[in-house]
Amino acid sequence: MEKIKVIFLGTGNAVPTEKRNHTSMLLTYKDENILIDCGEGTQRQFKIAKLSPAKLTRILITHWHGDHFLGLPGLLQTLAMTEYKRTLKIYGPPGTKRHMLALRELVNIAINLEVHEVSNTLIQEKEFMIETQSMDHGTPANAYAFVIKDKRRLDKKKMKKLKLPNSPLIGDLQRGKDIVWKGKKIKANSISHIEKGRKVAFILDTGMNNRALLIANGADILISESTFSSQEAEQAKEYKHLTAADAATIAKKAKAKKLILTHISQRYEHIPKVIEKDAKRIFKNTFIAKDFDSVEI
Repeated sequence: MEKIKVIFLGTGNAVPTEKRNHTSMLLTYKDENILIDCGEGTQRQFKIAKLSPAKLTRILITHWHGDHFLGLPGLLQTLAMTEYKRTLKIYGPPGTKRHMLALRELVNIAINLEVHEVSNTLIQEKEFMIETQSMDHGTPANAYAFVIKDKRRLDKKKMKKLKLPNSPLIGDLQRGKDIVWKGKKIKANSISHIEKGRKVAFILDTGMNNRALLIANGADILISESTFSSQEAEQAKEYKHLTAADAATIAKKAKAKKLILTHISQRYEHIPKVIEKDAKRIFKNTFIAKDFDSVEI
């Protein structure tokens, strides 16, 4: 089974600290290398992590506040200077095309780009899909989920025993269809099993809203902002952010398996346990991300 891996390139919020860069995460799955947000300094974080941005296939921008995109112009220029050969797909909320045009006027972006505005939609690929849900942040904003689809796996030993030829019959079995071979009916379920899909959800800057529950629903890993503690609930509501308790509530209601908190305020640079404790009261399987941490499923 191919793993989904997420590397935290930046886990701070609007003001970076010595230990936390602006928000950015890299999700890898097979040949896909998807960057979620691109805060200032992201390409340097790639260097420190010994990762190559030239392998990027997509960038998902949650919203167009500086701490989530200001690393983009430099990163795109670096890709051009290293002769990036792919067509880089960039996704973001409504307004993304306009912002990308403005970036092109400011800097020379000499690589092929596909720019897509998405909101409350699915990006469908053969093996996976990317869910998008609009969030509540006072500016167009998205949350995303990377979802590996359920897959039927054939039992190689049973296949070998039956001596099935390499033919359309194999394709039928993979689609869950029963077949007839040498006059005998072979049920797909008898020689195969369903490999359950996996889901990683990303909720960045937003106030509490029902769509956050939709994007987090059933997630194996929920990665969520936690800019404020529950003692600052009024400030969180005013600035349309989540508290750590809000993030934990979403994880619990959505039946997520694991919660990872990010977008940590400089106020908690030396006391992150305040945020962690806040969330664990509601959802025990909670962790706080640090720059260059990684997680995989």
